[in-house]
Order: sequence, then structure tokens, then C-alpha cells
Amino acid sequence: MPVKSVCHLPELRDNPDYYSQKKTLPNLKKTHPHYGNIYSQVLQDVVKRVKVTFDRFLKGDSNGKRSGKPRFKSRNRYRTFTYPQIKDGCLQGNLIDLPKLGKIKVILHRPLPDGFKIKTASVTKKADGYYLTLSLEDATVPTIKPDFNPDSITGIDVGLKAFLTTSDGKTVAIPQHYRKAQKRLRIIQKRVSRRKKGSKRRQKAVKQLSKQHKKVADKRKDFHFKTANNLLKKYDVIAVEDLNVFGLARTRLAKSVLDAGWSSFLSILTNKAENAGLLVIPVKASGTSQDCSNCGVKVPKKLHERWHSCQCGYSLDRDHNAAINIKNRAVGHSVLKAKSLLSNSRIVLEAYTYCKAEV
Repeated sequence: MPVKSVCHLPELRDNPDYYSQKKTLPNLKKTHPHYGNIYSQVLQDVVKRVKVTFDRFLKGDSNGKRSGKPRFKSRNRYRTFTYPQIKDGCLQGNLIDLPKLGKIKVILHRPLPDGFKIKTASVTKKADGYYLTLSLEDATVPTIKPDFNPDSITGIDVGLKAFLTTSDGKTVAIPQHYRKAQKRLRIIQKRVSRRKKGSKRRQKAVKQLSKQHKKVADKRKDFHFKTANNLLKKYDVIAVEDLNVFGLARTRLAKSVLDAGWSSFLSILTNKAENAGLLVIPVKASGTSQDCSNCGVKVPKKLHERWHSCQCGYSLDRDHNAAINIKNRAVGHSVLKAKSLLSNSRIVLEAYTYCKAEV
């Protein structure tokens, strides 16, 4: 007779998700009374942040790129909290009214433009104090510039000899903010290493080191914004290389690559272009320095060879040649064609409306 074996199968566990964790927040305030001093939507935003982090780790973002494994953030490393919704009129003069915190004095970087609505508010702790970031919404901002000119295009090649070179042959010098500050950073770092761990003098030295690093980062960010602004004033379309900056940052050129901050600059350039109704087109980066921009023949060059000379007689700077190749790859791009058609249709529609109003 066959013997039947019976085994017990454990019940399936309920995997926590965004909504189930949100439901536990009221009970959390009962077991941990100090959470009652935190605004409810701020706590919900923390749960949402955890969900987004794990989704990017397990599934990836919209482009399929997955982030690293999430790690626990201690109280000292958690520096930003966000109000997902904020009331209209919360900012009056130099005071802002934040739930559970009350009215707080702020130093405005610049006055808020008329017609904009405050959507979210984030408070960030940095080395030199607390910063308030407001996200604004303006329904009148166009998604495309009315006088968009697809022929006003340039290609830029970022590098370490010059920060960038345009297809017109113009260059922007690389500032090297970190390398210039290395001497000062080295002195403060020695001061930190000589202090006793856990002492107030060490905390004071660490704070001083953090301020110095922030100063370097602020200089770099200011340079990126000014460079992006100057480019967008001259051109409506900017072609850039789709670089693997993370891979370059793991080579022997890591310090120079991170000091230049290419990834941050390209992100700033893209965001400013979208806000201005302009276009930034990323193109394939392989071969831009090796191919001749005149005849298309591949001319192999090592990294230290900074001049391009082709058998067709074309001779120019290596970075200038790469910038022209980047521009040529962007000309005729599908995104550029769609943007051009949309711009032309918008201009015709505006002209028709104007004529109709005159009649």
C-alpha cells in the first residue's frame, strides 16, 4: 500500500507595501509618542521614499537602470524631509508657516514670481545651516519656445583639458575647484584625524571640513549653471554625448572626472533647456573622437594625442573634431524633427488667431 506523506505548508506572509505601511503610522504614534510631533504627510512621504528606493533597486527606473541596494539611514545621515502639500499663502514676507513647526524666518534667495503656486516644501540640513527648497507650478509656462529654431544647433564635447568645446571651436576653461582647494582640505583633514573620536573638538573639526567641501561643491554648481545659461542663450538645440560617467569615475582619471562634474552639468543643462522650451539631444558617444568629421574615416588616436589629422587633409583639435561629430549625429534626429514640426504648427496657429482677432 502506498504511504501518503502529509507536510504542513506555512501561510504566505503579507509582504509590506506602501499602503500597508501607511496604515501602521497611527499605531506607530501610540507606541512611539515622539512621532506625534511630526506632521502626518511628512511621515507618509518617508514611506513613499522607501517604496521608490526599493522599486528602483528591484525593477529599475523608466529607462531600466537599477540603483544600488538600499541601506539604512541613521538619524545623522537623514538630512531632508518634505511636505508633499503646502497651503497657499504659507510664505508671507520673510516668514513661512510650516505644519507642526509654525512660522519660521527665512532668507529668500530671490522673490517668488507672480502667478506661481507653491506645490511642495523640503527642509534640508547642510553644513552651514538649514535650507528650504520650494517647488513651484506655473500653468502659463510653454512646453515649447514659440520662436524655436532647429537650425540654431551646436554640439559640445566635454573633456579634462577644457571643460567643453563647441562645434564652433569655442572652449570653456575647466576651473578645477577641488584641486585648487586640496591644500586647505588636507590641513583640515589632518586636524580631524588628530582629534579624539567622540570629542567636541573633533565634531568642530568635522563641521569645518564639511563647510569646506560644501564651498567647493557650491562653486562647481555655480559654474555649471552659468555655463548652461550661456549656451542656452546662444543655441536652441544642444547635442551632447550620452556618457557613462559612472564608468569613467572608476578609472585612473576619477579625481579629474568627479572634479569636472560632467553628470551634474548635463543634468542642469537638460533641466534648464526644458524650462526654456529648448532641446538637449544625447547622441551615441562611441567614435566621436576617432572618426573624421569631414570624411567619416576612422583615425585611431591614443588619449594623449590631442590633434586630429586625417588623410583627407582635414586637421584640427581633437575635441573640436569630436564636437562636430556630435552635432552631425544630432542633425536629422527624430526628436529634433518632431520639435521642429510642433514649433511650426504653433507659430501658424498663433498667426491665425492673431489675424482672426484683427478681423
